[in-house]
This record gives sequence, structure tokens and C-alpha cells, in this order.
Amino acid sequence: MNDINLDDPQVYNQYDPEGMLERIHEMPELCQRAWQMAMNFNFPQGYSRVNKVVISGMGGSAIGSDLVNSLVASEAKLPILIYRDYELPAFIDGQTLVIASSYSGMTDETLFSFEQALETESKKLVITTGGKLKTLAEERNIPVFSFDYEAQPRAALPFNFLSILGFLQTLGFIRDKSVDVREMVRILQELSQKINEGVPVSHNPAKQLANRLYGHLPVIYGAGILSEVAHRWKTQLNENSKAWAFYEVFPELNHNAVVGYQYPPELASKMVVVLLRSALLPQRIQLCYQVTCQLLERAKINYQFVDGEGTSPLSQMMSLVLFGDYISYYMAILYKTDPTPIKAIDYLKEQLAQGGDKEAKG
Repeated sequence: MNDINLDDPQVYNQYDPEGMLERIHEMPELCQRAWQMAMNFNFPQGYSRVNKVVISGMGGSAIGSDLVNSLVASEAKLPILIYRDYELPAFIDGQTLVIASSYSGMTDETLFSFEQALETESKKLVITTGGKLKTLAEERNIPVFSFDYEAQPRAALPFNFLSILGFLQTLGFIRDKSVDVREMVRILQELSQKINEGVPVSHNPAKQLANRLYGHLPVIYGAGILSEVAHRWKTQLNENSKAWAFYEVFPELNHNAVVGYQYPPELASKMVVVLLRSALLPQRIQLCYQVTCQLLERAKINYQFVDGEGTSPLSQMMSLVLFGDYISYYMAILYKTDPTPIKAIDYLKEQLAQGGDKEAKG
């Protein structure tokens, strides 16, 4: 039983000293700002004459690329590939646009792969706030999309999501998204008014779902344009709530995950499956949702739907992203933990840095 009351303003002051809630409040405004910045960005000649896009990034600096990829998969005129690793693929050539995305400009994997890209004839672009990545790019006259926003990388999602979406439009790889972006900003503003901390639990679906997920293992299901939204929910629950979470994607999950509902049987009562849903998903996929829920019921596993809002795929996607961000924040408060620090990741980076120094000295 939890003694935290999400309707008490004092709990937010107590457990959120670094202001993650304010970062979530800012998402609609940041989306509008990031889009305008992308529209004002100028590319050197030749950047539209590529036949593939490769994006290098990690964590909060990569999820925006994933969202873009799932959003434009049905219309993009060229493949978009996201790499979360030290190594770039061997097919990088002069007809490749390599985008290195790192909020800090100091991400080890992204720096390593960007230095590889410098040895190729590929077109290059950097998205960052500064750091070594920006310095390397500027030294070689590589265009830099630089933004000034002090926050955890995951809170800067609009800058790596809307920028890449805008770049693809500017370069002629996708259709004009300006109308969709305007609708999305309005939908996000309206949604935030319905689920922010000032709305009581009795009328706040985000607080209600956070209470339901508290003390349970959340598993997020998504499909199509919502596949990477499910991924975002998972990572936000990990980083903000400091909680276990997993995600699965339709229709692939119907070929494996549904068979695993049986064992261990004692786990069923500790799980809640959240199905992210959109009316824009194909009818066949919506049928997969229905049948999967029947299987969850047979296995006595609790589940709940959360529906996207708005008419465009972009609004449907981003409304569920914002909903998930609020969920992860409320769960952090329920767990009496500060949503901002990521001590385990900081520790990992420190150990890797020390290992690199020892290796260099050796």
C-alpha cells in the first residue's frame, strides 16, 4: 500500500528537487521551437543527393530517430537506419547522410562512430548542445544543429525528434509535415491540461494508471507508428521511475510473447500490460490487439488500453509519448525517488572512462 497522495503538491517539491516536472510541462513549447529551428536550418549543397540516412546515437539522443523512422516508414524515399554502437556499417559511402546525435556531445559511442564517418566521403551532420562532437564538426566545417536546453537528454526529445523530421522534409525525402506539427502542438497542450499534477486522481487518467502500475512490472505493447512509443515508455519508466519495464511490438509479439504468459504462474498477478492504441493502425493489427487481450485474460494478466489523440499519425504518436512521460514521472513520485538522476548510468560511464584511461596508459 502506498502512502503517497499524487494530489498533494508537497510531494512534487519533496521528490523532484531538480524540476523534471517542468521539463515535461515544456514539451509542447519545445516541439514548436525545435520545428521552427529545423525549418530555419540551412544545408550545404549536395545533401539532398543521398540514397540512405544513417543516424548514430544512444539513449535519449537516439529515441527521437526511432520515432521518426516509425512515423515516416511508409513514405520515406530512402532507408533510414539507426545505429547504437561504436562501429558504423561498412556500406557508408558518398551517397550516405550520417547524422551524429548526442545531447552532451560527449557520448563515447557516438564520438567513436563519428570519427569513423570522418574517414569516409559521406555527408555529415551533427545534432548537439556542444562538447567534443561539436568541436570536431566545426573544425571540419560540418553543419551543426546546435540547441541550448539544459536538461537530461531524455527531456530534450523534441530537439532530436523534430529536427530530424524537419531535415527529412527540407531535403525532400518526406512530404510537408507543417500542418501535422501545428495540430500536434495543440493536442499536446490540451492533453497536458488534462493529465498534469493539478488535475486530481479522480479525473486524471495518467495518475490513475501510475497508481495501477505501482508495485507491478509494466510491459508496454505497441504497433506500427506506436512501436517506438512503446520503447519510449519503457526507457522513461527505467530512467525516471527507476523501475523495471519491458516493451513488445505487434505483430511480432504474437509469434512468441503470447506463449510465455504461463510461467512462472506467480508472476501473472505482478504484471500489467499497457496496450498503446491508435485508430490509424491497420484493421488486421487491431484484430491482433483484440485476440491478444483474450489470451491475457485467459492467463489472468491485467491489461489496459491507452489511446492516442488527434487526427494525424504525428499527434497520435506524440500524445502517447507525453502521456507516458507523465506516467513515468508519477511513478517516480510513488516510489519516492527523484526522477532526474541516473546514477547507474553515471557509474557505468565512470567505470568505462577509467577502463579507457588504463588501457591507454597500458
